[in-house]
Amino acid sequence: MERIQAIAQNVSDIAMKVDQILRNSLLNGKTTEGRRDQCEVPRDPNFPDCSGKVEWMRARWTSDPCYAFFGVDGTECSFLIYLSEVEWFCPVLPWRNQTVAAPSTKSPPRVQILIHIGFLTEESGDVFSPRVLKGGPLGEMVQWADILAVLFILGHTLKITVSLKELQSNLSVPPGRGNCPLTVPLPFDLIYTDYHGLQQMKQHMGLSFKKYRCRVRVIDTFGTEPAYNHEEYATLHGYRTNWGYWNLNPKQFMTMFPHTPDNSFMGFVSEELNETEKQSIKSNKANNMAVVYGKEASIWKGKEKFLSILNKYMEIHGTVYYETQRPPEVPAFVKNHGLLPQHEFQQLLRKAKVSSQHPYAEDFIGIPHVWTVDYNNSEEFEAAIKAIMRTKVDPYLPYEYTSEGMLERIHAYIQYQDFCAIAALSDKANSNTMQSSASPLRLQSNSTHLAWSHNSSSSHRLPAWPPINSMQVWVSDAGQACTSTCQQHGLVCEPEFFKFINKKEVFQQLSIVCDSTESEMNHLYPAVAENVRECYLQKEPLLFSCAGCNTKYQRLCPCRDYRKGQVALCRDCL
Repeated sequence: MERIQAIAQNVSDIAMKVDQILRNSLLNGKTTEGRRDQCEVPRDPNFPDCSGKVEWMRARWTSDPCYAFFGVDGTECSFLIYLSEVEWFCPVLPWRNQTVAAPSTKSPPRVQILIHIGFLTEESGDVFSPRVLKGGPLGEMVQWADILAVLFILGHTLKITVSLKELQSNLSVPPGRGNCPLTVPLPFDLIYTDYHGLQQMKQHMGLSFKKYRCRVRVIDTFGTEPAYNHEEYATLHGYRTNWGYWNLNPKQFMTMFPHTPDNSFMGFVSEELNETEKQSIKSNKANNMAVVYGKEASIWKGKEKFLSILNKYMEIHGTVYYETQRPPEVPAFVKNHGLLPQHEFQQLLRKAKVSSQHPYAEDFIGIPHVWTVDYNNSEEFEAAIKAIMRTKVDPYLPYEYTSEGMLERIHAYIQYQDFCAIAALSDKANSNTMQSSASPLRLQSNSTHLAWSHNSSSSHRLPAWPPINSMQVWVSDAGQACTSTCQQHGLVCEPEFFKFINKKEVFQQLSIVCDSTESEMNHLYPAVAENVRECYLQKEPLLFSCAGCNTKYQRLCPCRDYRKGQVALCRDCL
């Protein structure tokens, strides 16, 4: 096997050398030999940065071997050829017989997808693998496995990389320090990666990263809200973190749970049971047994009062990892099983009456399957425990966590999400619809909110997804986020619709009095400070956000309907 790998690597190295020779031959061909020292920097108003880039190349072209790889040799002509044919800062020289093929508008039957799992690369330190058997985060592993399975089942062409060398090879990264663009156009329609992979791509793709980043989808367990994503805004307002500041469309971040509609809900697949298995679980359910889920001992610290109350009514089980001694943070009355294999852990959960829950379950599942209580309120907590012990429920799995649900959702994303065209769509919306004299939004009969007029011809002119006719516009209470406002009305906030309501006329339609209207960068805008009758519009589209609130503002909130059991999709989204 080692011998075969060595031969393969040798062939790969030879292929790279041949490719370099061919590229140099193209740049240094005999037909241009007499012209290579006769180039003048063109003065073209369409390329205002050209002269400055040539000056930079004169001083620094030896700073990275990638320039020589592309044929730069210190002459003016080689600078201009590079800056016009490899990068795009200068016009193509007239004597260079270059033709550029028009991009095809026909979608390929299969999407070409690169999957780069950055956290597994040696260069990232592989922080996950050593912790797999020690209570580490296995959720990310499960999600990646499901993503791979879904993309394969949907019939797309996949290339999977788990090393930096493989990434560079598949992206056609030139040799050097990452200052040059890719040697060929990106051969992938989509790239699924994580934050480690995103950093690696930015480091090695040069200018091509900015050009192609709209094709990236970032697997982001807990999500990234717009205030943390926008680099300048995050820096100025204290939202800077180790994982934010990428200036991507927030929908490019794909989460494990639908924490915020500002991101795309990727999810994962849970085990599906047949009727026989469901009946078996119901018959074996213990009335006085609770499983508290927290694999690391630190999670249990400071929870003694809550656990003591629960222990009065139920036998408590835990699955906290330890090597030799029982963690002191876990009370003695908790029966700790240590880290269990998946099958044994599932069997434990199936017997239990109570398990710790998640905000998603609170918002979209609810009673009788999910009870939300303040465990610092002893009376409320005890009352909930007694009610739970009296309640009998059937096993329940939301549709969006079934195999079919995830396939449906990811297919819709691939089919309809196009972040490379988002700017063009935004311009079209602003020029064609939102600047028209007749607004397509209509005040509803109860005068509480606006809805998109189903008779409006604008709906057909706007290729928006989700479809624009699912939109309703509500005004939040002071200090309330748009996520909560929309949920109050049985809807979800849809950040893609902010661009359609970010205008002064919408305030007027809602009978909001604005003594002044300003346009600023703020993740809470559009909004009104009603006590002073000041209205604010959003200046930066990347900051449109469903999350966030301030007692000073009432926010304009774009909401939409959703499919039961599939919150990521509206009723007409498929």
